[in-house]
Amino acid sequence: MPVMRAIIWIIRLLLFFLLFGFAIKNDHLVTLNFFFGVQWQLPLVFVILVTFAAGALIGVTATLASMMRQRREISRLRRQLELVEREKASTETALAAAESRLPMP
Repeated sequence: MPVMRAIIWIIRLLLFFLLFGFAIKNDHLVTLNFFFGVQWQLPLVFVILVTFAAGALIGVTATLASMMRQRREISRLRRQLELVEREKASTETALAAAESRLPMP
C-alpha cells in the first residue's frame, strides 16, 4: 500500500509541474469581448482555468441530478420489495396455519 501511495504522489507532482509549466508558458493577455462593448483583458491561463472550472461544475451538477434520480428510484424499489416480502411472510403464515388445521391421513 505505501508503494501505491508513493506512485500516486509522484503522478500528482508530475501533473502539477506540467500544469504549472503550461500556466507559465501561457501568461499572455487576451481580450474578451462581451456585449455592449465591454472588454476584459486577462491572462490566457486564467481564461482556460475558469472555462475548465465552469465545465467541471456543469458536469458535477449533471451527475448529481442523475444520482438523486437513481437514489429515489432505489428507495421506491426497496419499499416495494419490503411490501412484497411482508405479503409473502403473511401468506406463508396463513398457509402454515391452514395446513395445521387439516386432518392427518
